[in-house]
Amino acid sequence: MIDDRKNRQPTVIIIDDDQSVREALKGLFESVGLAAETHGSVTEFMAADDPEKAGCIVLDIRLPGQSGLEFQEALAKSNLPRSIVLISAHVDVPMAVRAMKAGAIDVLSKPVREQDLLEAVNRAIANDAARRDERKAKALTHSRYMTLTERERQIMTFVIAGKLNKQIAAELELAEPTVKLHRGHMMRKMKATSVAQLVKIADGLV
Repeated sequence: MIDDRKNRQPTVIIIDDDQSVREALKGLFESVGLAAETHGSVTEFMAADDPEKAGCIVLDIRLPGQSGLEFQEALAKSNLPRSIVLISAHVDVPMAVRAMKAGAIDVLSKPVREQDLLEAVNRAIANDAARRDERKAKALTHSRYMTLTERERQIMTFVIAGKLNKQIAAELELAEPTVKLHRGHMMRKMKATSVAQLVKIADGLV
C-alpha cells in the first residue's frame, strides 16, 4: 500500500516573482509549523506541481507571463481546483470581486499583515481538506455503485423515487419477493440503512 502521508501533510505553496517576498513568507509559515515551498512564476510551479499535494497556494496577482488572477481562474475550472489566497500591492475592487467569484479564499494587499495572512491560509487549508474529503467520498460511492448489477441499479432508481416494492414489481414485471431480494442486495452494497440515507448517498453520484 502506498504511503500518502506526505500528500496529506498540508503545504503552503508560495508563487511570487519577488525573491525577498518568497523567502519572508516561507519563513513566516515555517515559524508556525507549516511546510512551505516557493516558486517564482506559474511556469516554474507547473513544472514541479503535484496536484495531489494537500494544502493551499499563496499567489501574487501580478506575475510575469500568466497573471496570478488568470492562473487562479484556470485552476478553478480544472478537475483539481486549489484553495488560493491572492496577494498584491495593487488590489482594486473589481479585481477582488473577480478573484472571489473564481473561488479565492481571500485577497490581501501588500504589505500583508502576518496575522491576516495566517488566518487566510488556515481557512484555505481547511477548505482544501474538506474538498479532498468530499472527492474521496464521491469516489467511494461511485465504486460501490459500480458493484451493482443492472437490475439492482434499476431498483435503486425506483427506490430513490419513493416507489414501494409492489410498485417496483409491477413496473419491472417481477415477483415482489424478487424485488425485495434485489433491493436488499443493493442496500447492502451501497451501505444504506434507510431510503433517506440512500437518497443522500445517490446525491454523491452526481
